[in-house]
Amino acid sequence: MTAAVAVADEVALPKKRSRVLSKFLKNKSAVVGAVIVLFFVLAAIIGPYLAPFDPIKPSFTSIRKAPSAMFWFGTDELGRDMFSRMLWGARASIMAGVVSVAIAILLGVPFGLVSGYFGGWVDAVISRATDAMLAIPFLIFAIALAAFLGPSLTNAMIAIGLSAMPIFIRLTRGQVLSVKAEDYVEGARAIGLPDFWILLRYVLPNVLPPILVQGTLTIATAIIAEASLSFLGLGQQPPNPSWGSMLNTAKNFMDQAPWMSVFPGGAIFLIVLGFNLLGDGLRDALDPREQ
Repeated sequence: MTAAVAVADEVALPKKRSRVLSKFLKNKSAVVGAVIVLFFVLAAIIGPYLAPFDPIKPSFTSIRKAPSAMFWFGTDELGRDMFSRMLWGARASIMAGVVSVAIAILLGVPFGLVSGYFGGWVDAVISRATDAMLAIPFLIFAIALAAFLGPSLTNAMIAIGLSAMPIFIRLTRGQVLSVKAEDYVEGARAIGLPDFWILLRYVLPNVLPPILVQGTLTIATAIIAEASLSFLGLGQQPPNPSWGSMLNTAKNFMDQAPWMSVFPGGAIFLIVLGFNLLGDGLRDALDPREQ
């Protein structure tokens, strides 16, 4: 009987994955979001090797040149090629979004698992601490942490990750409260399995889909936060490029060189739009109520 159930599960799992993929591909906006994200990720990975100019080397004979055949996106106030800086900046901005969310998930999910599963005073302490952190606006919290840690891209990623952590604690806790009442979790407890194994084997896999969706959406928020911190001088430091630091410089030349703000601003808009569309598509595809 057990063997038959195991075989049935092995057959059902690929069918479920196929259903999820099929539903995702039918969502045109989700596919558009995935294409946008893939484009920028590829640009971040291979773009720096294709950059026609050194992104940090000034050229005082090419200061604030308009877009042309030589300088596709024009040049900045120091004569540096904007196209090359955009490619290198993509790596910094996307890495900031992904690493920040990874920090938030790695720190937040364990707290959420413990809080939701064990309850009692552990849940009360973690929940009240989470409520206190959520009471502070996300960007204000990130700015305060980044200012405390010091201006750098690494510290900005840590600050954004810690600021986003309460979101994943709250989400994971809510999902665990629902999952731990299921029969298979009660059965695992009844046969004496240790709590750590139950959390790792039975609870965590069933709370991952909403965490994946929230992570995708939070990457977009983290990219905006990194751009904001860099705009304030708390993120990527000159002369190294990021889209936010490029906007910080461009604000002084809006009339003389508008292209300095158009291209990094447009890139931030598109990558955030892409992650939001991708996250919405994943949410719809993974929603069990619509399977």
